[in-house]
Amino acid sequence: MKIILMGQQAFGKSALEKFHTGTDHEVVAVYCAPDKEGKPLDPVKEYAQSVGLPVFQPSNFKDQEVLDQIKSHDADLCVMAYVIIFVPEAARDIPKHGSICFHPSLLPLHRGPSSINWPIIWGSDKTGLTIFYPNDGLDEGEILLQKEVEIGPDDTLGDVYFSKIFPLGVDACVEAADMIAAGNAPRITQDESKATYESWCKKADARIDWKKPGREVYNLIRGCNPQPGAWAEFMGDEFTFVDTKFIDEQSAEHFPGQIISINAENIRIAVKGGFIEVSRFKSDQGKLYVKDMNTAAVSYTHLTLPTKA
Repeated sequence: MKIILMGQQAFGKSALEKFHTGTDHEVVAVYCAPDKEGKPLDPVKEYAQSVGLPVFQPSNFKDQEVLDQIKSHDADLCVMAYVIIFVPEAARDIPKHGSICFHPSLLPLHRGPSSINWPIIWGSDKTGLTIFYPNDGLDEGEILLQKEVEIGPDDTLGDVYFSKIFPLGVDACVEAADMIAAGNAPRITQDESKATYESWCKKADARIDWKKPGREVYNLIRGCNPQPGAWAEFMGDEFTFVDTKFIDEQSAEHFPGQIISINAENIRIAVKGGFIEVSRFKSDQGKLYVKDMNTAAVSYTHLTLPTKA
């Protein structure tokens, strides 16, 4: 089939490369977000230009000129591999088989832009990805295929996305296109009674509340690592927690948020039901390992971190 690939960033680039070099499909056009002044080129554009594929970067897919341009490709399918610009029905329906879109959750669960963060934050043990036929709603439309992945008890956002959903999602985009080419692609209506929507996971959402159960604190840290980064105030500064571990150990001697110990390898902070062990954090000085801290920090032991208001 003749494919239009719409996408951006690393996922879009990997999907484009897979279609271009690893399938029998022909990529006839590449669409990505417009360049931003002072910012590096999108990896999708860089790759497309390096292999001689035509690149288009419209800022508005409603313009008739853009619609005519899409028609000129005479494509069979548009594959939307991480697209944040709104693409209306008039553009999506131009290819012979319309458009399919990648979303990193098991729709209709976790519609919205931070769909990997929230299941981790809320303690889910699984998530996944969906390839679906988009409509003008947010992550709505009929489902073509889904892939499930496990969320391990210590998995971070980065682990779940880069090690699990990312590679599986690239392959799923190709699998979906192959199913359409073979004429056996299903169209499964999403169950609206099970639909959930969450907005962006922002810095305000990532502030640690030490009064919450320890496992919830740890889930927040995992679900915000690397972005937006779970954080707390300490001695007037903000610290973002990077490498952490939850120690499930009951203790009635300490208060939630209390720094129990600091040694050469980690800081141990009391939470309800155990401890959070921190070996790396981020401050205004960048990412720091506890082992590289000034030993004067030991004097902070047994202070209590502020709790969320």
